[in-house]
Amino acid sequence: MELVKYNPQYDNLINDYYLPEDQLYYSAMPSEAVEISKNNSDRYTILGLDDNELTTFFILHENDAVQPYSNKPNDILLRSFSANHKHQGKGYARKTLELLPQFMQEHIPHIDGIVLGVNVKNTAAQGLYKKCGYVDEGNRVMGSKGEMIVMKYYL
Repeated sequence: MELVKYNPQYDNLINDYYLPEDQLYYSAMPSEAVEISKNNSDRYTILGLDDNELTTFFILHENDAVQPYSNKPNDILLRSFSANHKHQGKGYARKTLELLPQFMQEHIPHIDGIVLGVNVKNTAAQGLYKKCGYVDEGNRVMGSKGEMIVMKYYL
């Protein structure tokens, strides 16, 4: 498995990506996130690929977007993280989070920490992030779908 920056050559894979309705409550479809990111130089669209299959998807967003989650200038926000429904339960989400620190060192080395907001009701995601080294330091923010736990991974 590898993490790669978005390139239009992956559009077919992105268009085939599927999330059920209950998961769309917590995350955006990759096709929507890609469109938003195209005109924003602070966003990095990242794909998790395994054997030419799109297994995971997320956005890394720096600068102003980080402010509700962290006051550290060298933190980056992990957003729209999801695993393609047909690949869920196979360990791809965890593997993606395990590969992310090395990816950051290679591609965005000025970043010191990764922050994210996870809905208080999304206990499955909270457990995954904790297993992968993300820490709940007690910070909370209100998101569009309710209260979110702020978690951080220190690089």
